[in-house]
Amino acid sequence: MTIDQEIRRYPFAEKPGIDIDPAYAELRATEPLARVKLPYGEVSWLATRYEDVKTVLTDPRFSRAAAQGKDQPRTREEMTYEGIIGLDPPDHTRLRKLAGKALTARRVNEMREGAQRIAGEYVDAMLAAGSPGDLVEQFALPYPITVICELLGVPFEDRAQFRIWTEGLTNTTADPMVFAEQLFGYMGKLVAQRRAEPTDDLLGALVKARDEGDRLTEQELLSIAGVGLLLTGVETVSTHIPNFVYALLTRPELLAQLRADRTLVPAAVEELLRMIPLNPGAMFPRYAVEDVELSGVTVRAGEPVLVSLPGANRDPEIFDNPESFDFRREQNPHVAFGHGPHHCLGAQLARMELQVALYTVLDRFPELRLADGDAGVAWKSGLLVRGPNKLMVAW
Repeated sequence: MTIDQEIRRYPFAEKPGIDIDPAYAELRATEPLARVKLPYGEVSWLATRYEDVKTVLTDPRFSRAAAQGKDQPRTREEMTYEGIIGLDPPDHTRLRKLAGKALTARRVNEMREGAQRIAGEYVDAMLAAGSPGDLVEQFALPYPITVICELLGVPFEDRAQFRIWTEGLTNTTADPMVFAEQLFGYMGKLVAQRRAEPTDDLLGALVKARDEGDRLTEQELLSIAGVGLLLTGVETVSTHIPNFVYALLTRPELLAQLRADRTLVPAAVEELLRMIPLNPGAMFPRYAVEDVELSGVTVRAGEPVLVSLPGANRDPEIFDNPESFDFRREQNPHVAFGHGPHHCLGAQLARMELQVALYTVLDRFPELRLADGDAGVAWKSGLLVRGPNKLMVAW
């Protein structure tokens, strides 16, 4: 194969819903490294096989820092704000280490009780309002916003603004820098407050790591707290809750499994993450810094490569019956949160929130069903993430 391969338009023609385009399976089998052209930016390679995806995400011959200043392949005219995602080791490693000290597994575990309380409060309000209800507006959106704001120590009265910022940062028709600047300005004020009056919330811990160790710049701190954690802790969770519930309500046998055995919930979250992509397209290309061979194709130095996480997550070389949901899957090394140095910083937080959400929905809505079938489901458009923006349910 050479650079003269057919150039395909990308992203592929995705349909509303939680399925992925069959083109990924076709490419994985016949052309695992394909040439694609996104709406903006230069032509890129697209990797769809699991092992190739892992190589691009971990091999130092592929660089995120080298992408800076390039006409990166992308879905919107403006460049996406990248922050820590645009760095390579050792700079990236330093930031990950400091952020990891603040967002520890212990802190996430300690948040579980609070997340359960918050989820319960929003379900209480849904039940009080009566059936039917919109699971997105009444639960999936406010729940993770409240959780992440409590984690960061954001005043309750300011939380509505976070919804505007998260949607603006993922909108394909808006300039993300406008919303990033607004968010940074707000977070900067909170940082100043933490310096004057230290706190034990996550933002306070990040400020302490910077001020006492003099290792995080102001921009780095705001990038980690304001964009990295906000998008992970809010947009991922608020999008996947209705995705997961829709998958269960349209596959009664899966819902019955979880109702019969709650111990399957953690494994179910992992399988739902594997099968349902947050974004069916690919973002954040890596640029080869030297010639590299992938699946018999030579990627030349200076060429960008996009990785398809959904394609990798259904690779039959890695997963048995990859196109089927299996909540009893023993090995599930999915890459829904990425892999390697750029593995999602807030993955454990998102996992915890999603588990709590599923436990809560199963426990509090024993007769949950779609209120109006597919007529009561509206899907997002014009965003980098994919999921329902309305999910009418009855109980």
